[in-house]
Amino acid sequence: MEKEEKIIGAAFPVPKPLLKRILEEGKDVFVKPATLTRLKPGMKIIFYASREDQGFYGEADIESIELFENPIKILEKYKDRIFLTEKEFKEYIKTSERWRTRGKRPKPWMAVVLKNIKKYPKVVKPKRFIAVSGKYVKEREYEEILKRLK
Repeated sequence: MEKEEKIIGAAFPVPKPLLKRILEEGKDVFVKPATLTRLKPGMKIIFYASREDQGFYGEADIESIELFENPIKILEKYKDRIFLTEKEFKEYIKTSERWRTRGKRPKPWMAVVLKNIKKYPKVVKPKRFIAVSGKYVKEREYEEILKRLK
């Protein structure tokens, strides 16, 4: 019986202009509706440029993850550590509301505090497109990414 491959983290798409804020400008709080709920501190987040110049641009370790029923509370707690400006974040909250299925409780939001942020020396093209919700990254895929950086 093959043993289940371990999840080492997740890949999330971020518009390329915003990636710079995380990978180069020291913004260390990544926020989004909580889609991948098996993430834990110590795992990795791999940043994927969505839209233009798609690919993996860098990674960070997850220091902590906090779920918020009310995303505005994230803004109050983390302020300018968030990779979005206050205006962008409020806009993001608005656009995310419309994905909610009728009658269901709103999905919580997650604030992921990052550490050991590093930009890759080159862009690694993923084998498959990465959806807005993100995707779990397993050991083998991560090793593949690292190999392609050499």
